Amino acid sequence: MNRLQNKIAIVTGAGSGIGRAMAEVFAKEGAKVIVADYKAESGQETVENIVTSGGQAEFAQTDVSKSNEVEAMIKIAVEKFGGLDILVNNAGVALMADLASTTDEIWQKTIDVDLKGVFLGVKFAVPEMEKRGKGKIINTASIAGLVGFQGITAYCAAKGGVVNMTKELALDLASKKINVNAIAPGVIKTAMTTDILKDPKMAEGMLVQTPIGRLGEPEDIAYAALYLASDESDFVTGHTLVVDGGWIAK
Repeated sequence: MNRLQNKIAIVTGAGSGIGRAMAEVFAKEGAKVIVADYKAESGQETVENIVTSGGQAEFAQTDVSKSNEVEAMIKIAVEKFGGLDILVNNAGVALMADLASTTDEIWQKTIDVDLKGVFLGVKFAVPEMEKRGKGKIINTASIAGLVGFQGITAYCAAKGGVVNMTKELALDLASKKINVNAIAPGVIKTAMTTDILKDPKMAEGMLVQTPIGRLGEPEDIAYAALYLASDESDFVTGHTLVVDGGWIAK
């Protein structure tokens, strides 16, 4: 049997990169997936990929920083598929700015999407998961939330917040049999890192920092998420699973 057979999942930021890989892997493993993204075209592409491969998916256009849109996203899962078992809070932005160049706007957008978006997702998902008797919540953090990275002040702050909020939510929701965990990716080859990796020196520098000898692929994170979404991880909560090729092991 598939590992997520008959489960209903939402993946935010599923229009590309890590989120798309998660949504496609979840569907392959039997889940019915709500593909949430603020970009309609890319989100619909993910849905088409899933449906073409024989899976079930629906699109929900969502800005995760807005309460009404997150609440509507949850309702779509209930209306289309009948409930909610799994929520992946994956949507995020990475605005490259150090302390001096971080404007109020950069700070607020980063916190609103990367941190507030996680809070809102959990807030509106929990009542539906309670009806199911259990649930799995996975938050996409970053190794930048565990160690310092120069030049991304707001991003480090937001992802560090995700890591610690994951622990707090795990304690709050344990009695409801809702597991809350995070994944901390290292450098993954996605649209978010394209510009950085175009610079040969930057790309080589990141490769040198990764002991396993290659940069990550979206599927590396998707399969980690699959474990945390499945029944196999029922005794795991409050944990941040680092998937970084050994970057922070040094």
